[in-house]
This record gives sequence, C-alpha cells and structure tokens, in this order.
Amino acid sequence: MNTLKITHIEKITPDVLQIRTSKPSDLEFKPGQATELFINQEGWKDEGRPFTFTSLPENDHLEFVIKTYPDHNGVTEKLLDLKAGDELLQTDVFGNIYFREEGTFIAGGAGLTPLIAILRNRNKYGDKNENNKLIFANKTKEDIILKDELEQMLGSNFINILSREKTEEHEHGQIDQTFLKKHIFNLQQKFYICGPDPMIESVVKDLKELGVDDENIIMEE
Repeated sequence: MNTLKITHIEKITPDVLQIRTSKPSDLEFKPGQATELFINQEGWKDEGRPFTFTSLPENDHLEFVIKTYPDHNGVTEKLLDLKAGDELLQTDVFGNIYFREEGTFIAGGAGLTPLIAILRNRNKYGDKNENNKLIFANKTKEDIILKDELEQMLGSNFINILSREKTEEHEHGQIDQTFLKKHIFNLQQKFYICGPDPMIESVVKDLKELGVDDENIIMEE
C-alpha cells in the first residue's frame, strides 16, 4: 500500500473535488484505469473506495477528480475535510476502460473521470487525424466537469446534454436513440461508456439496437 501526500485540493464544481498528490516512483497504470484509495486517518483506513487516475502516467503527481456526496456520511464527505498535507493510502490498479482506438466516449456525471485521462492522453499523443467525440450528460450546466479543458481539446466534438436545465448552448433531455442517431454516424467505431448503472444499461441497449457490435462497446467489467 502506497502513502500519497495531498499537495492540492479544491472544488471544481459545487460537488466535485480535484485532488493532487505525490506519486510513488514505481506506480504504473494506463490512462482510464483506477485504484482504491483510503483516507490515512483513524477510523477511515479500512474504508476503501475506487477512484480513477485523471493524471497521465508520465506526470510527476497523481490527480483524482471525485464527486462528493455530503449527505451519505461516508468517504467522499470526509474528503471535503481534507487539506494539503493530509494523506491517502493507495492500493492495486485496475480497470477495463482504457484506449483501444478512436471512438465516441459517452459519460454521465462523475462517470467522466476515466475518460479524462484517456482524452488528455489522446490530445497529447494521438494522431492529428484521430477523431474522438465526447457525449457528456449532466443535470445542470454547473455540473459539467472541466468544461473549458474539454472544449479546448475537443471543440465541436464535445457535446453536452442536460436533464434538468434548458440552455441556449446545450441539448436538453436524456441520451436516447434519437439523440444517438443525431450525433453518431459510424456504428463500427469503439464506444467507451461510463456513468450510473441505469444510464449505461440504457445507452448499451440503444447502441445494440442501432447495430453496434458487443466487441465495440467498452465499459467497466
């Protein structure tokens, strides 16, 4: 188990924390993969939760973007009390969501986190002709995580849909077949899907009905 010292912690949306920590010299992971973190304080050292690395493997620090649930009285609420200098404990690396080839990334809320590192990696190392698209579902505009960075990386290939707020610039509603048909023109590409279970089930069902093969649908196992 590695000990990570927090170097930076801040809220980047009303309920999402960005935490940067020290990085163990022997740690290896693929962009999109996750680890289990524990708070290194009495009463919390056995309360592990999975969180995705949003930093890139070559960075000299680790970064995690974490949605907090203050009403759950659990680990993410406790994270809100932490500050620079506090410590986390980190264990094994795991995760099936990592880059295979270009495609469409579909995320709901905090399900964006595995996709952040993949898209950062592709922005840095991908072929200039690589054409990745991100469809991001949230409740309101202020819930959109890392909006400016994603717009800068993806331009018009960054598509937002909001379920609880109508705006001029974003679509409104849920990701359904009509929405997917409007934004997806190649059914032979890879589809990377991450979000709440009901959303994943619905999107996978819709993609399959549209003709996407199982082997082209990538999600957490």
